[in-house]
Amino acid sequence: MRTPKYLRIQGRETAYRTQKPVGIFVLNWRRVRDGVYSEADQALYWETRQWFVEHLPEPPFYGTDNDNPEGAVTWFKTERCGEMLERIQPLLGLLDRYEIPYDVVLTDSPGKIVYEDQWQVGTV
Repeated sequence: MRTPKYLRIQGRETAYRTQKPVGIFVLNWRRVRDGVYSEADQALYWETRQWFVEHLPEPPFYGTDNDNPEGAVTWFKTERCGEMLERIQPLLGLLDRYEIPYDVVLTDSPGKIVYEDQWQVGTV
């Protein structure tokens, strides 16, 4: 069986700006913001997030204030996401530990691509 081209890990909550399901980082960040996670788990979130900040390009549609006027969402390219999925495991572990539902979505048709780098695409 062939693997679909794109993968997104998303929550079952809607993002204010995109009106689409929030991605894994926002899903976790909301628990940090709301004081749901323990101090140790908050630190784990920030440490994991920092790795991605340093190693994954930030699409320009987020803008200077994370305004994302196009309402785009990002998808990992499945052919290149092995290390990304390994590094994101701590965030999945937090979601599981706190019983926060999420979905792993695979598709060949994520929407209109408005951004692309070697690891991800941004779509509307």
